[in-house]
Amino acid sequence: MRHLHFHLVRWQRIALYVTGAVLLASGATWLAVHYSIGAGAGELPHPIESWCLRVHGLAATGALFVFGAVAASHIPHGWKLARRRGWARQRLYGIGLSACATLLALTGYALYYFAPEGVRPALGWVHAGTGFLMIAFLVPHRLGQHGTGN
Repeated sequence: MRHLHFHLVRWQRIALYVTGAVLLASGATWLAVHYSIGAGAGELPHPIESWCLRVHGLAATGALFVFGAVAASHIPHGWKLARRRGWARQRLYGIGLSACATLLALTGYALYYFAPEGVRPALGWVHAGTGFLMIAFLVPHRLGQHGTGN
């Protein structure tokens, strides 16, 4: 029996993986440097921190573009497929990915433009935690496409 799956087109999959990897690497590097090297009392930020944020912002711009392309094609088709028996989890993981992407965009924007100094650390941890949480939704969503299709 042939199982119907709706995969991303190749350029979308590659772009999501590349931007996601760059976002993860630049964000994790910034966290590691900021909280291990540059967080001393009264010390200036480590020079690599600004480069991590620049790369992170550039990758975020690309990820927003790609996520918009995915939202226009993959999500509506996947929503229809999720009505079939056994596909409800795919919908749940997709909703989780979409919610995380939305929260990351909002908290990233707030961190860059609006967050007062008293709120920045907590908002930054929400942003970082949400970024890592995306992995918890991405892995089963991706692996679920290769399951039995029940």
